[in-house]
Amino acid sequence: MAVVDHVAGLPYADSERMAAAGGSYGGYMVDWMLGHTQRFKAFISHAGVYDLRSMFGATEELWFPLWEFNGTPWDNPGTYEKWSPSNYVKDFKTPTLVIHGELDFRVPYTQGLQLFTALQLQKIPSKLLEFPDEGHWILKPQNSVLWYHTFLEWIGEWTKASAPAKNRSLTVAAQ
Repeated sequence: MAVVDHVAGLPYADSERMAAAGGSYGGYMVDWMLGHTQRFKAFISHAGVYDLRSMFGATEELWFPLWEFNGTPWDNPGTYEKWSPSNYVKDFKTPTLVIHGELDFRVPYTQGLQLFTALQLQKIPSKLLEFPDEGHWILKPQNSVLWYHTFLEWIGEWTKASAPAKNRSLTVAAQ
């Protein structure tokens, strides 16, 4: 958030129209921010971890949670509870695009479904973009085009100016 504070103060940034997006660990961070800040107009969570406890029993990569949370959910439940975005769902307010590949074994598809369901049940503007034939990253060209189109459309929808933009200018000198 210190970086966000810095960027928001730059003359060419509009702190009233910021969005945040992340994939994998960045998706987890977006899911975390959903319950801890309302500074952003929109979020995009790609392949993000939403519920640490259910994630533990479904991922193909157990090294990370065992190391990061000092053991299993049953041996160290307090740590899993403290750092799980799902425990802060009542504080979610920001419109969120959830993107996930159904063949993702690192962060299983159900993590995205759980997040999307929580957003929908709270009537938070949200959209789910799923890829039945993709894994953790969207690699097929036609799917990549859809990914980028949907990403940019979502950001544009939620960050467009509703009033005249602040008088900000950026001078670029060409040589």
